[in-house]
Amino acid sequence: MKRSPTPDTRAQKTVFTDPLAEMLRPGQSVELLKELHILTRDGKLNQDSRRKLKQVYHLCNFIEPLLNDVLGQQDTLTLADHGAGKSYLGFILYDLYLKDRPGSHIYGIETRDELVEKSRELAARLDFPRMSFLSATVAESITTDTLPPHIDIVTALHACNTATDDAIRFALAKQARHIVLVPCCQAEVAAVLRKRKNESFGKTPLSEIWRHPIHTREFGSQLTNVLRCLQLESHGYQVTVTELVGWEHSLKNELIIATQKNAPRKNARERLQQILQELNLQELEGRFLGP
Repeated sequence: MKRSPTPDTRAQKTVFTDPLAEMLRPGQSVELLKELHILTRDGKLNQDSRRKLKQVYHLCNFIEPLLNDVLGQQDTLTLADHGAGKSYLGFILYDLYLKDRPGSHIYGIETRDELVEKSRELAARLDFPRMSFLSATVAESITTDTLPPHIDIVTALHACNTATDDAIRFALAKQARHIVLVPCCQAEVAAVLRKRKNESFGKTPLSEIWRHPIHTREFGSQLTNVLRCLQLESHGYQVTVTELVGWEHSLKNELIIATQKNAPRKNARERLQQILQELNLQELEGRFLGP
C-alpha cells in the first residue's frame, strides 16, 4: 500500500524586496529624485520612472570614469553643463559622485532665467553648496568672470540643433579635458542642404543622398555629428561615438565622448573642409572650421 507523501511542515520564509531600495544607489537623495520627477511625490517607483532611472544610471556609467580620471590627477574638478535646462544631469552627478568631494564644483549654464532660479532654489534646499547656476549665452559664458578660465568636463545633454555646437565652442575655449555630448534636432545642416539642393544636383551625384525630404533630414542629422567629430579630432581630441540608450527609447540616441590627447588627427581638418566643399556646404565653414 502506497503512503501519501509526508507534507513538509517546516516554516517557509517569504523574502520581500523593496524595488526602490534595489534601484537606488547608496546615499542617493530620494528628495532629489522626487524633484526631478523620477520618483512620484509619495516616493514610489513606477514602470516609467524605473526606465528613466535606468537611463540616468546608464549615462552616469559613461561619465563616472571621466570624473575619476580628473580627480585621479588633481584634487579639484570643474564640470559645466551647457544648455542645462532644469540641470537634471548636473544634480544627479553631484548627488551620486561629487557631494563628498569638496574640491569639485558643477556649473549649470542656461539662458532661461526662470530655470536658473529654480535650480538655485533646489540646490539650496538640498544643501548642494558647490553647484552654481548661470544665466548666459555662449559668448557670455566664455568671457564671464563667474566661471573659471579652465573647465575640466563639459556636458551638453539633448542640446537642441546648434546648441551642441555652442557647447563645443565653449569647451574648446575652456580647454576642457573631456566633452560629453548627446546631440538633438540637428536641423542646420539639413536646412543648408535643402536650400542649395538644385545647385548641388549639377555639382555632385552625391546629392542623390538628400534628394528626398526624409533623406535630407536624416542625412543632415548624421552628417552634422560626423562634422562635429572631425572638428574635435582636429583640436586634438580622441572621439568615441556610441548609443546612449536602446533605440526603442529614443531616436535622439547618439552619445559623443571626446577626451583631449593633445594629438590632432593629421587630416581631420582637411577632411572636414573637403566634405563641406563636396556637399556644397561652404557657408558652414565658420561654424566647423573656426578657431
